[in-house]
Amino acid sequence: MSATHEVTNQVPPLVGHDVAEDPVLLEALHREGAGWAEPDLRALGRLAGSEQAQEWGRVVNDNEPVLRTHDRYGNRIDEVEFHPYWHSLMTVAVENGMHATPWTDPTPGAHVARAAKMFVWTQVEAGHSCPISMTYAVIPTLRSNPELAARYEPLLTARQYDFGLRVPTEKRGLIAGMSMTEKQGGSDVRANTTRATPAGDGTYRLVGHKWFTSAPMSDVFATLAQAPGGLTCFLLPRVLPDGTRNRMHIQRLKDKLGNRSNASAELEYDEAVGWRLGEEGEGVKVILRMVNNTRLDCLLSSAAGMRYGAVQAIHHARHRGAFGSVLIEKPLMRNVLADLVVESEAATLVGMRLAGATDRGEEVIRRIGLAVSKYWVCKRGPAHAAEALECFGGNGYIEESGMPRLYREAPLQSIWEGSGNVAALDALRAMARQPETVEAFFTEVDQASGADPRLDDAIEGLRKELSDLADIEFRARRVVETMALVLQGSLLVRHGSAAVADAFCASRLAGDWGVALGTLPSGVDTEAIIARAAV
Repeated sequence: MSATHEVTNQVPPLVGHDVAEDPVLLEALHREGAGWAEPDLRALGRLAGSEQAQEWGRVVNDNEPVLRTHDRYGNRIDEVEFHPYWHSLMTVAVENGMHATPWTDPTPGAHVARAAKMFVWTQVEAGHSCPISMTYAVIPTLRSNPELAARYEPLLTARQYDFGLRVPTEKRGLIAGMSMTEKQGGSDVRANTTRATPAGDGTYRLVGHKWFTSAPMSDVFATLAQAPGGLTCFLLPRVLPDGTRNRMHIQRLKDKLGNRSNASAELEYDEAVGWRLGEEGEGVKVILRMVNNTRLDCLLSSAAGMRYGAVQAIHHARHRGAFGSVLIEKPLMRNVLADLVVESEAATLVGMRLAGATDRGEEVIRRIGLAVSKYWVCKRGPAHAAEALECFGGNGYIEESGMPRLYREAPLQSIWEGSGNVAALDALRAMARQPETVEAFFTEVDQASGADPRLDDAIEGLRKELSDLADIEFRARRVVETMALVLQGSLLVRHGSAAVADAFCASRLAGDWGVALGTLPSGVDTEAIIARAAV
């Protein structure tokens, strides 16, 4: 066949780089007390940037999990089959301690190190981070029952990934899931109708239906059900101590917009056996110990997606020519790319700050900081992904670019663990029930007082905003957005690049910013900003 054309002006794939080569991440790693983890983080970053790891991520999304409800003889088995590369991704995550190991690691900064690794490895493939995150988050909830914690915690924190349906205590390592949402309730878990009846031997029998259960192949699940004393949290294993299957039937897998490598299911409890976590009637209080940790991972995952999008967009613009020069030399494209980096670095800084608060037991600032930042960072993710994709032009709309997967994944973090309104109202609830959170918030942001007049003005404006509680619920999104921006601005002014901090304050805080990304005001140092995400 004769050649019809020569292939030119196509961007080479971005492979063979260190994903952990990220100045804001590495600086935060050291500042938050986990500098000792840099060698391991770098090794993980090199794997994340390899062609092999990127192929794992692509293939598991092209080959989605499959539900096998029965075997060939008609026996109920409720198995979910995954591509072998899914297990490769999970193995790396578990062996690197991204699941539950920080809870038993006495090394200062263990949660920060884990957060940095999640940030790097999630850029390879986001779906498998869901069961990793739930395993991390379940430990504080599991400790509501010391006997169960003694039995399962050593296995949940073990750095061995051991897939398969077997008696949990006979495995080398465990993965945990969470099952709360029902058809009629959504985030309103107090409307749950699943019933839990005491069996007289310390266990309960659960009957009901769960509308969303992510990672249904996990070994144990934290779930909510109505016990005689009210809504209660329970631990349910997939396989009972005697080796029989617990009566937790997977009805079907969800056909989702994104997160397609990870199975999400509808689960039927038919006299399923469960052990109580905490007292009857304290289910919300107990499960929130888990939710508050998965919310941190939602924030980190959104930040990781932003970093990935910014890096990919800059790489494309450095190699793609148009109208007489490469795209990155065009002033308007530089504005867009710089704005993507500013958003990315602000998200990374606040995520790592809150991971540090976890390590240091700074519960008050963590409570309010996580509530406002989960709302805002996860809300910004989809807009950021769309803009990064558009930098590729039509090539970004093609699956082979990898950008459509990023775009589909982005909205999920804002939905998981309470969608936008729930997150905003949670911030108001924290301030109303724990007034010390407001004091802690301003103590945090005031550490940058006097460093930038635009930040000072924004902090003062926020104080006035919070002094007027009239119509506060209607204004919740605006109030929480402002809090998140002020917190990010304070962190950038104290710890970030001078160019990034200036661009952030000039746009997000001074109001000299348009509606779309790529509307930074004149005078910002786009060259210095873009260089921070150029690979």
